[in-house]
Amino acid sequence: MLRMPRCVGILVCYHGISYNRRTRTRFVHTFFVGCRIERIAGAQHHTPMANTTLTAARAAKKDEFYTQLSDIERELVHYKEHFRGKTVLCNCDDPRVSNFFKYFTLNFEHLGLRRVIATCYKSQDVDLFSMNTSERAVYQIYEGDRDGNRMPDADEIEVRPLQGDGDFRSAECIELLKQADIVVTNPPFSLFREYVAQLIKYDKKFVIVGHQNAITYKEIFPLLKENKLWLGYGFKGGAGHFYSKYEDVATAGDHREGMIRVSGVTWFTNLDIAKKHEELILYKHYTPEEYPHYDNYDAINVNKTSDIPCDYDGVMGVPITFLYKYNPEQFELVWTTDRGGDGMIEYLKKEHTRFDAPVVNGQGMYKRILIRKKQ
Repeated sequence: MLRMPRCVGILVCYHGISYNRRTRTRFVHTFFVGCRIERIAGAQHHTPMANTTLTAARAAKKDEFYTQLSDIERELVHYKEHFRGKTVLCNCDDPRVSNFFKYFTLNFEHLGLRRVIATCYKSQDVDLFSMNTSERAVYQIYEGDRDGNRMPDADEIEVRPLQGDGDFRSAECIELLKQADIVVTNPPFSLFREYVAQLIKYDKKFVIVGHQNAITYKEIFPLLKENKLWLGYGFKGGAGHFYSKYEDVATAGDHREGMIRVSGVTWFTNLDIAKKHEELILYKHYTPEEYPHYDNYDAINVNKTSDIPCDYDGVMGVPITFLYKYNPEQFELVWTTDRGGDGMIEYLKKEHTRFDAPVVNGQGMYKRILIRKKQ
């Protein structure tokens, strides 16, 4: 049993300086603690949960995967021009440990920001990795350096209480959302559909972490098709390492102590980025042998994005990772085989009993994105 005394400290900051040679950016690494912890009592320590796959975590509503600062830096370097004069909201973050809040406060002047807001969710489970053991949800506001040291100090970060639990769906958190120009965070994967729907409803710009399986969700794919959302630059190697209490049982290599490796995570955004306008060079030529037709769809199968034929104008099924190279000026998204039963591509269906996956010569395949080249 772990017991701690009542604490009313607001914030403590620890500073250190490093330099990112690739981006030529000076970073003042600061760790924030405090965030008005009113009382921590009766907290129990447990061993990590045994089943720690992403699916199990999602089913159990266990979404405490904290993003590394290096991954945030690597992605957001491509969006610098979008942040000048803007208010950024991190509304799925504990500002005391969030690297999103850290990134934006440390680079506030460098990015030319107007304001950073981050919300702290009230604990409903004292054993969560996020350690949100505060009895009261709060939000923090940072509006830049005031004393000339170009570092976010304790007296420069305003801490305000929330009346509710800090849930992004609450009325008071929606009011904070309305104040924001851009939302940047790692939302709960189990609430990804609902989270994105809220961003679209309030017409917000965003850069958020999600899993690539969300691409084929019936709530998400139409946004991709209508050019209201697209993929960012992605995580190195197509996988992310997150700070988490869960035991890492992934079979892939590159394990890191105290972190969990999650394959297939990516960044979703609606901010214009350079790669969205890069044309994919096509050099291969169509042959029926290399590009067989599906048994159940009037489309050919393409196993790799780089193998898309330059001389085929019909519908093609490509891996969902094609969206990293997707240029809406070059290709049209037709639909996804994972949504084959939704009635959106009836004209492409052949007489068959299976439409939940593409089939070639009687063998089911992994989900595909159906595309065609624009003329």
